[in-house]
Amino acid sequence: MDREQFFRELCTVLGREGFTTQPEQDDLLPVEWDSRPLCRITEGGGVRYWQEDVATSERNQACERATNLACMVQEYMTLMEQAPPLKAQGLSGDFRVLADFNGTVLAGHPTQYGVHFITWDWNFDRTGLNYGRYFQENYLGAKQDFATRSGLISKQQIFNEAQLTEIYRCCADTLDAGFDLTYNQEQCIKSVQEQILSGMPNILDHINEQEQHSTDSQSQELTM
Repeated sequence: MDREQFFRELCTVLGREGFTTQPEQDDLLPVEWDSRPLCRITEGGGVRYWQEDVATSERNQACERATNLACMVQEYMTLMEQAPPLKAQGLSGDFRVLADFNGTVLAGHPTQYGVHFITWDWNFDRTGLNYGRYFQENYLGAKQDFATRSGLISKQQIFNEAQLTEIYRCCADTLDAGFDLTYNQEQCIKSVQEQILSGMPNILDHINEQEQHSTDSQSQELTM
């Protein structure tokens, strides 16, 4: 995979999530969080960091989010590099086939704002595309839509973002409540959180926004 293209895309993705990147150093991409050095990312999507830079829970979680984002970008940029062009009637521009199954196609489209993702259904003779769903930069959402739309996975087997957010919140509340959990139970709950976080790197931001909105609403009610 081309390192320059990977780092360029990764800078765009990290920037959308509140991270700051610095110019490449020794084939590594320096990443900052809250105006302080956080970690360095390799061209293969690996992450290196100094322990003192992730000493707090917040910064450790930020490093985990950066790690998950690097893995995600490394995955789809590798696919983009290997993917054949998508050819269909009425379609122009650089679209590439990332997955094609059971009459459904997942495509990647490079833009100046980063790679965008779309799913389509082929028409009956596979010459044209119908019912496009545009996910912009949401790769994980596009993958999930492709999996359910093509029949690879039943919709009943997948939780939506709102459900995953509540599951994550309940896991956190359970761990913080002081219940008499066994070691295996505690590790199981933590593994659920880690799995959700890997699929929704910005879930903590969603939770913070919801809590802030709830606090603001309560303040308004008290004022009234």
